[in-house]
Amino acid sequence: MSDARLTGDDLRDAWAVLSATERLEGFQHLKRAEADEFFLGLSTHEQAAMLRAMPSAERRLWLRLLAPDDAADLVQELPEAERAFFLGQLDDVSRREVVALMAYAEDAAGGLMSPRFARLRPEMTVDEAIRYLRRQARERLETIYYAYVLDQEQRIRGVVTFRDLFTAPGGKPLAEVMHTAVISVPDTMDQEAVARVIAEHDLNALPVVDADGRMKGIVTVDDIVDVVQHEATEDIQKLGGMEALDTPYMETGFGAMVKKRGGWLAALFLGEMLTASAMAHYEHEIARAVVLTLFIPLIISSGGNSGSQATTLIIRAMALGEINGRDWWLIIRREVAAGLALGGILATIGFIRILVWQAVFHSYGPSFVRIGLTVSFSLIGVVSWGTIAGSMLPFIVKRFGFDPATASAPFVATLVDVAGLIIYFNVAEVLLRGTLL
Repeated sequence: MSDARLTGDDLRDAWAVLSATERLEGFQHLKRAEADEFFLGLSTHEQAAMLRAMPSAERRLWLRLLAPDDAADLVQELPEAERAFFLGQLDDVSRREVVALMAYAEDAAGGLMSPRFARLRPEMTVDEAIRYLRRQARERLETIYYAYVLDQEQRIRGVVTFRDLFTAPGGKPLAEVMHTAVISVPDTMDQEAVARVIAEHDLNALPVVDADGRMKGIVTVDDIVDVVQHEATEDIQKLGGMEALDTPYMETGFGAMVKKRGGWLAALFLGEMLTASAMAHYEHEIARAVVLTLFIPLIISSGGNSGSQATTLIIRAMALGEINGRDWWLIIRREVAAGLALGGILATIGFIRILVWQAVFHSYGPSFVRIGLTVSFSLIGVVSWGTIAGSMLPFIVKRFGFDPATASAPFVATLVDVAGLIIYFNVAEVLLRGTLL
């Protein structure tokens, strides 16, 4: 890489394939203004790796560039033995703020918030508030969306926007300008719930209060963007039938990757052994009517697909707060109807396919109509069962205190495979008795 021509865009394009040493070397060749922007744009994991690779003399400069909430996230990313050293690189005020934030759970509102927010007193006039905000902005404020009016006990009495301040008479007291209906969240609220509050009320920032109602900080919309991305990534990985990765894909070691994927893969494999056991139970039926084996993949894959659809829809609706545990009865009624309708569609397609193949290739012999009905009724039963199992399993998992996303689509498919074989061969035993069976 050429020193003179290297830009932040060049480094960002090559970032994924560079080693830690090459990343640091490229970063040190950026111009200072561009380096600031580049460093702040890195993920917390990448910032921590960068600081650990830097000479100790440079670490303080870049660590102090971070806002307290970002610095707290970075320190928590480090090994336990190194945290005290990095905290020592901060000034006294920032260190106290970061230590206070680290006391909260990482996925709670208190762990997300910034303690630097615009605060005013209700007895101020509008002109006094504007001058005071200007001074705060120059000193320590990370961002300004709203200014919060607090009493002496740091409890929220109201909130004002810049529009409120600039359009009100200069001598008017804030108590007459502020909005008193302030939405806030407790510092213990889960980050996904915080994200829903911000989205529901279309806020740029949300005040966080402690158990006594004192304001401790704000969660901003850019913090929530990171939360939503992280939670969505975690849920998608779990839906794929694996543990969520702790680091970006390209930075996850081979051993960690195998560990995250191997456990669930082994569990799913053991589950699929039940499918082999079910087929062994019906080996006499299979031996007498080999034609039935042609439709086994069709039957079990249809049930697995319908179950995967249902569990994906329910898990996402849970994540967005659209449904809760009390809605299970409404959902099961809805999914039974959907399963019957979807099964009916597939049954019609399957029956037509058997009729066409029989007419063209004479594949199924004189009992082709009964075979077609067997496949059709089995599809209705299996697809219906798949939608019921897929929609209810997340509720069961959540009931036992686990993440509903662990009721992953592959896991649902494994359960439905076994049930699908049982349904298929029992339908076949009824409809084909006296002919093929």
